[in-house]
Formats: sequence, structure tokens, C-alpha cells
Amino acid sequence: MCLVFVCDQDERVIARQSAPGACPYCGGMIQAMDVESQLRFCFLPFYFKTKRKFYCSVCGRRLVLQY
Repeated sequence: MCLVFVCDQDERVIARQSAPGACPYCGGMIQAMDVESQLRFCFLPFYFKTKRKFYCSVCGRRLVLQY
């Protein structure tokens, strides 16, 4: 029996810049990263989405914005 994965998701960092504020866990600087997400079906890309993610530059934790 052979299993074939027909769906794949790839993320690539487009840009990285410093963001205002400090990490609530360690007090380090925050970096904002623009990440392009690409979803493929049978090796053909059919969905693109650009997201902004926030990370601490010292401890490496992913930070979530709460409005």
C-alpha cells in the first residue's frame, strides 16, 4: 500500500522589520514578519495568502495580537 500526499503548504518569509513594544515574557524587541503562505494541490499552487506574524527576537516566542 502506498500513501501519496497530494496537498502541501509552504511558508516563506518576505520581509522582516522591527515593531514597537516589548515582549511581555522577557522584555526583548519584537519583530514583525510578512509571511507568504502557499497551498498546493497535486504540485499546483492554487491559494496564496500573505500574513503578518510577530515574534520576540530574544526568546523566539510567537506573539498574538489581542484587540
